[in-house]
Amino acid sequence: MGRHTCLYDLHLALGARMVDFGGWDMPVAYGSQIDEHHAVRRAAGVFDVSHMCVVDLTGARVRDLLSHLLANDVGRLTGSGRALYSCMLNDHGGVIDDLIVYFLSENHFRLVVNAGTRDKDLAWIGAHAERLEVKPLERRDLAMLAVQGPQARERCATLMGSEAACTAMGLRPFFGAQLGEWFVARTGYTGEDGFEIMLPAGEAGSVWQRLNAAGVRSCGLGARDTLRLEAGLNLYGNDMDEQTHPLESGLGWTVAFDPPGRDFIGRAALERIRAHGSERRQIGLVLDERAVLRSHQRVLVPGVGDGEVTSGTFSPMLSRSIGLARVPSATTDSVQVEVRGRPLPARVVQPPFVRHGRVLISI
Repeated sequence: MGRHTCLYDLHLALGARMVDFGGWDMPVAYGSQIDEHHAVRRAAGVFDVSHMCVVDLTGARVRDLLSHLLANDVGRLTGSGRALYSCMLNDHGGVIDDLIVYFLSENHFRLVVNAGTRDKDLAWIGAHAERLEVKPLERRDLAMLAVQGPQARERCATLMGSEAACTAMGLRPFFGAQLGEWFVARTGYTGEDGFEIMLPAGEAGSVWQRLNAAGVRSCGLGARDTLRLEAGLNLYGNDMDEQTHPLESGLGWTVAFDPPGRDFIGRAALERIRAHGSERRQIGLVLDERAVLRSHQRVLVPGVGDGEVTSGTFSPMLSRSIGLARVPSATTDSVQVEVRGRPLPARVVQPPFVRHGRVLISI
């Protein structure tokens, strides 16, 4: 099990409860998970996301490689530091992983992929990169901190020199910049503004403590999960995997069918599905009863069929249970969820539930 020696001892010193996550020892919470959740919605919190896999791709044909590997169109990446969210598919349209790709230069792109899919992603990318003479390099020398919340960017800027702070504060959403030894990107996984910072692993502990001193709360994976679900963001392995495709997982917007001549892996399978219509789709659920939605619970759709909750949790912002589910495409607004053997009525809503501190559905 990996420990991230640069931060492991600090997490323990801060009182974190540690859990195994994708083969890594990771902090689930430092105290109250709900307090950590609200800290991100109202001010700022920092997460250790160093378990994520950062891969640099270099070579004259790296854009050709990514155009073939990714369902989204890297042709959109024209400005330095610009980022793109995409799925990487197999030949059947199943999701190998979801990731972020950054354009650093015409011969240099950076990927951030999920921890649990690291090995298969590196093997898949490497097999396709070799024939195009593209070199993948896993950046094990980097740690990654996610600083999220309405005050996150301003508090991060206090740790930077004036020139770097000016550049960081000027970043548009889904752009990044190399600032000395830090790569700072205005991206995140909480539904709030903020930065994701890739930095030398040896600096991570001191930077964490400086962020704490600047009023940024330490936050664990528990709050990260409730935040991402309120924001309607998918989790790989729950809401999509190699047996499901983007069009049934709320990710159709990440598939670029234009230009029509781009031959990305999985395209033919998705075009067949699109032509006939997907049999399933993703929905959001709100449970008004005093119970909690969890993944794998059965969703009953009267007169249509069954589906399944893929992610569920108690929402601190809504004070009730919410979830994502995959259901028959004919599902309307009337469903039931089987919770401990009892069918409970649930409302069908359009995610996200919460973004930028605002509740976006009726409660």
